[in-house]
Amino acid sequence: MDPTQILPQFGNVAFTLAAFVVALSVIVAIHEYGHYIVGRWSGIKAEVFSLGFGPVLISRRDRHGTLWQIAALPFGGYVKFMGDANPASVGQAAGTDPAQLRHTMLGAPLWARAATVAAGPIFNFVLSMLIFTAVILTQGRPADPLTVERMLPLPPGYVNELRAGDEILAIGGAELPGEGGLGRVAEGYPAEPVLDYRIRRDGREMLLRGPYPQPPIIGAVSPRSAAAAAGLRAGDVITSLDGREVFAFAQLIETVTASDGRPLDLTIWRDGASRDLTLTPRRVDLPREGGGFETRWLLGISSGLFFEAATETPGLGTALLDAGGQVWRIITSSISGLGAMITGAISSCNLSGPVGIAQTSGAMAEQGAASFIWFVAVLSTAVGLLNLFPIPVLDGGHLVFFGYEAITGRQPSDKALRVLMALGLSLILTMTVFAVLNDLFLCP
Repeated sequence: MDPTQILPQFGNVAFTLAAFVVALSVIVAIHEYGHYIVGRWSGIKAEVFSLGFGPVLISRRDRHGTLWQIAALPFGGYVKFMGDANPASVGQAAGTDPAQLRHTMLGAPLWARAATVAAGPIFNFVLSMLIFTAVILTQGRPADPLTVERMLPLPPGYVNELRAGDEILAIGGAELPGEGGLGRVAEGYPAEPVLDYRIRRDGREMLLRGPYPQPPIIGAVSPRSAAAAAGLRAGDVITSLDGREVFAFAQLIETVTASDGRPLDLTIWRDGASRDLTLTPRRVDLPREGGGFETRWLLGISSGLFFEAATETPGLGTALLDAGGQVWRIITSSISGLGAMITGAISSCNLSGPVGIAQTSGAMAEQGAASFIWFVAVLSTAVGLLNLFPIPVLDGGHLVFFGYEAITGRQPSDKALRVLMALGLSLILTMTVFAVLNDLFLCP
């Protein structure tokens, strides 16, 4: 793939780069602040807190003696603790003044060093938890019973007698599941373009007609997907696919799955007009609910209902539990995916580098603030997890060194540390280069 072809995918390159810098800066700032504040609480003094590298643009020294600065290259950051002889804060403590050594990273007690190092990834997870919780509390959960908040535009020919305020009790003779009914709203219903809806309106039950619960309405478009490349967007209604009229999103899944990656013709309805497009599904490895992965052909769209559902605000405890579950799913699926890539069970194209992450940042920002903030939370969890890998130069590598010290009663030798740090840095650089090659050449 010609690397110049990457640029059109960025759309507005400046916007994409800005979104990437904002996302990265927030995540790095939280990560490094975790190191800084826990180090300070543990008695380790920080000399410099830098957001970015290179020439300093703005700086200020606080009452604790720490120099806070913003540097010209906004692709990372660091905290320099008192007495650090190298960027990794490893090695043997130098000097003879115990009081002075106690305030350095190298001379602090083992518990203080371990807590300070672990705080970076932990703060990333906390950031994700806070964002997920805030989004869940803001967006709410579907009301129970499932209630129509607002109807969405549908193409001519769709039959829909429902209106805002209707409480949906049953569809096609099948009762809706509880908890708002959205999770399985289209399961088990007759595959017909028009179904009977038993609803409650103004306290009175009645039987009305409406479309299949999940018609081929695009609820969301995945970044860097075939649909995104073709310009599809949320709210579009697919009226035909591969020469076949469709009335249910399940029909799209069936056709795309059976396509084996061949180009598909489709017609969409948007803003009262129809337009024809040709999309080529992309091969994607998806985690199975019970573990493992499955390879499927996808357009990169998710389904939506033909109406917006009324919501209710969950309790704080419920929102925190849901947020924790989201963080845990990201962690487990990331570890599972990495293992599957190493063993060759799934394609290495699932590994994104800086270019891919930047593209996704821009795409999510274009979808709106809510999508971008959600993406920051997902990326923060991924960054926290990555830093816990037991690789020298990463926080996880430091924790391994501390574990060795706890078991043996002594720190690794300077020579061993230098060798291990060099190996770790080489591994990180190799992975980064491979990921960039993936983004630019190997996985268009």
